[in-house]
Amino acid sequence: MNFLFVSPHFPPNYRNFCAALKREGCTVLGLGDGKFSCFDPELKAALDWYCQVDDMHNYDELVRACGFLTGRFGKLDRIESLNEYWLSTDAKLRHDFNVFGVKPENIPFIRHKSEMKKIFALCGVAHARGRLVPDLASAQSLAAELGYPVVIKPDDGVGANMAFRVESAARLEELWPLTAGRHFIMEECLHGDICTFDGLTDRDGNIIFCTSHNYGQSPMDMLHYDGDISYYSVREIPADLEAAGRALVAGFGVKERFFHMEFFRRKDGSLCAMEVNMRPPGGMTMDMFNFACDFDLYGIWAALVAHGKADFAWSRKYFCAYASRKDTRRYLHSHDDALAHCGMMAAYHGPMPQAFSRYMGSYGYILRSPELPQLLEALDYLQKTV
Repeated sequence: MNFLFVSPHFPPNYRNFCAALKREGCTVLGLGDGKFSCFDPELKAALDWYCQVDDMHNYDELVRACGFLTGRFGKLDRIESLNEYWLSTDAKLRHDFNVFGVKPENIPFIRHKSEMKKIFALCGVAHARGRLVPDLASAQSLAAELGYPVVIKPDDGVGANMAFRVESAARLEELWPLTAGRHFIMEECLHGDICTFDGLTDRDGNIIFCTSHNYGQSPMDMLHYDGDISYYSVREIPADLEAAGRALVAGFGVKERFFHMEFFRRKDGSLCAMEVNMRPPGGMTMDMFNFACDFDLYGIWAALVAHGKADFAWSRKYFCAYASRKDTRRYLHSHDDALAHCGMMAAYHGPMPQAFSRYMGSYGYILRSPELPQLLEALDYLQKTV
């Protein structure tokens, strides 16, 4: 199998996907704008060939590179970045080179929040009220209908970037110039906790792994208030969350892909779908999967892609958490004291890439424990500020 990995060097832990493909006997080809000489040694060893382009946004350059690789290695069997940013580019290349996977006609439903709502409705899954607001007048009208506060965000945005909670009509008018040049959606402001349904499907759309995470603070709040982020995986997925998640996996036709679906658990206990993402969750979450279950999901995914199936047994052995620290904040406990306090719960710790620091902190910790109270106490200790 010829597997073309788009931007294999970023994020850094994605080198594990390439290494796993290599172990499964795939010919692993890379396409990106990074310098091969600067790559991690494990990534260098995994790539059979790498094409560097000057500009990843120059589609003609990408097409020429894919043409060269096809001429040298034969038909490309997969084209994938597993990255939200390149999702549309991946799809276009798959169309042009007749490769299995998500195509351009599928992109609106998995990138645009307004289109996602149509699938939510078809699947019978509750979701936030809202719609596209093409101009200030329509935004003001919808805000009056929904009632303040409201949330406005890019229809095709990634994460919490350019998302705002708007408390008043005056604030809406003040913020509106920031929406120039993009399509924005306005939704009711939901109150509750964020939970997710994450996992991996096989080539026929069957879920072969799934889990769920609870967030201590929404990414939007964390970003705008420059706070720390923490979230943890559960050992038992609530039945209503799993039912809604499975309905959406079927509704969106997720095949041979990771998925990351976000929900609000409202104060009354009900669920409300926020958005779906057809790629692995961000940051260190792939590694959290592995630490929570004591398996190698990078390898499981590679076996699934290479051979059409992956035979493995798994269970959620631990609650697994990520906690960030930022260089801009002062903490009550030192790094060494925090590690000593966490003890055997500390599965990993290390600096985060600069590009992730606003969201994931300057330094990240992965903790795991079979008991949730112990884990939550350790998170509080890690992130307690002066």
